[in-house]
Amino acid sequence: MLRAEREGAVTTLWIDRPNRRNALNAEVIAALPGAIAAAGADGACRCVVLRGAGDHFCAGRELADGEAVGRSLDAVFAYDDAYTRIFEELNRLPKPSVAVVRGYAVAGGFTLAMGCDFVLADETARFGALEMRNGFPAAINTVLLARLAAPRHALELLLSAGTVTARRLEAMGLVNQVADDGDALEALAGSFTRDLAELDPLAVRLTKEAHRAARSLPPGEALATGRNLNALLMASGRIAEGARAFAERQAARRGAS
Repeated sequence: MLRAEREGAVTTLWIDRPNRRNALNAEVIAALPGAIAAAGADGACRCVVLRGAGDHFCAGRELADGEAVGRSLDAVFAYDDAYTRIFEELNRLPKPSVAVVRGYAVAGGFTLAMGCDFVLADETARFGALEMRNGFPAAINTVLLARLAAPRHALELLLSAGTVTARRLEAMGLVNQVADDGDALEALAGSFTRDLAELDPLAVRLTKEAHRAARSLPPGEALATGRNLNALLMASGRIAEGARAFAERQAARRGAS
């Protein structure tokens, strides 16, 4: 099952199947896209966190579910459309998304973590495209890692049938921060998400949109997008407002010293 909890401005989506290491069954896969979209539409939410209940983040998709779908092309496409929509919703989410990882984040769980904007993990975390153990590629994660990682690193991860540590992924630039243990991870996740939630939501949305464009456009067109965004901010008065707020903070600091 999937649980959604909001504390302040942070919405946490819990995959709650600890007895199955939070494997993604058909019910969770069907629920995740709508839950992500709902958090994105919630004006009180400014940050979305994905977590797994218990000791593991997510052990991937339930292979038995795929067997149950059968060989009908329509049924197979419908099954994988639901899974792909998770990553479409994460990609279009106007708010920051954070995966908080303990234990296994393998196969589809690795993909789910890579689909988020940020990844925080502790020393117990193990990541891996374990699909290769069963003789098939990590299809969606191939798309994600090709955009996130250096080509040799991406191919290494996709062709490996083993797991890698959070420290190794941190060195590759795929994990943002690694905590020493579970308690440190909780403290890190709390401070990291609070900082994100305090940011101006429009500025976050515009930054995410510009970041997506810059990753897919040629340099000249990407720079034009940045120029147009700057012009919009100046014409709207947003930059002038920021300058005034900065001056007021500086004056307050000088007055307090």
